[in-house]
Amino acid sequence: MTLWNALRRDAALPIKAVKRELADVLKKAKRRDIDWVFVDTPANVSASVVEAIEAARLVIIPCRPGLLDIEAVQQTVDFSRRLGTPYAIVLNGAPPRRGDVESPVVSAARECLAELKVPVWGGQITHRVSYSLAVSRGEGVQEQELDPGSCTEIGRLWQAIEKSVQVIKGARERAAMHQVAA
Repeated sequence: MTLWNALRRDAALPIKAVKRELADVLKKAKRRDIDWVFVDTPANVSASVVEAIEAARLVIIPCRPGLLDIEAVQQTVDFSRRLGTPYAIVLNGAPPRRGDVESPVVSAARECLAELKVPVWGGQITHRVSYSLAVSRGEGVQEQELDPGSCTEIGRLWQAIEKSVQVIKGARERAAMHQVAA
């Protein structure tokens, strides 16, 4: 993420690389009325990753649709469950659909995750050259406008994330009101 942002040069986003003290960064963001803070973590369960999961409103876990990849995200899923932080898997690097039919490996991944009772976004991020090209240029796929399919996938994912965060936020606010009333 940091390298991608550096490639943006003049269009760089206000990204802050933080190795620890995430709570301080989040407090500053709240004081500045910043609505969204995205925390990109390595794929491990280090102290900084656990801190990010604890602070998160929603954990998005990217996962390729394969058995080894599903196994690799289990620690993150387990920590999210243990900490009570809502989470969902986003299947990425997936083979393309053929019409309205998912690739067999994507269907198998969904079935495996369903057996594990892991929530999975209904869409997928398809393996496309446009994603790699955008990253190498420090752009998002919407900025390139080369591949409408990529733009549609990212747009749908963003809509799902926004909707999920609003539902979670509303549920937490209702729970807080119930605690005050009790």
